[in-house]
Amino acid sequence: MTTQKKTAAARRPDDKPFDFNLDAVKAEVELTPFTFQHQGRRWQFAHLQALDIMSLLKDAQLGDVPAMIAAFREALGDSEWADFQKAGLPQYKVKQLFEAYAEHCGMESGESQASSDS
Repeated sequence: MTTQKKTAAARRPDDKPFDFNLDAVKAEVELTPFTFQHQGRRWQFAHLQALDIMSLLKDAQLGDVPAMIAAFREALGDSEWADFQKAGLPQYKVKQLFEAYAEHCGMESGESQASSDS
């Protein structure tokens, strides 16, 4: 019963003023996907700035390679990620792929998503 009350309360329109309306924020750049060839196949990553940061936070704390792999996973989506894993990715290609992806997305090498505004 308590859960039903909370759910019903969450659905009511919020008519109180906000300090900031995050829903109104729009991307400053066109979020075009990044397309590349690997293992004779076309792959497409969603734009880095379009990725859900919440799913990337844990892996970002583990270092550069886990952060890059998490970004690839999020950028491809679950169905494509499974195929990408099957295709394999040699370690020497990971950094090159991420750098090309970051450049396409307008980020400088070594720049994190969180620091892209500074």
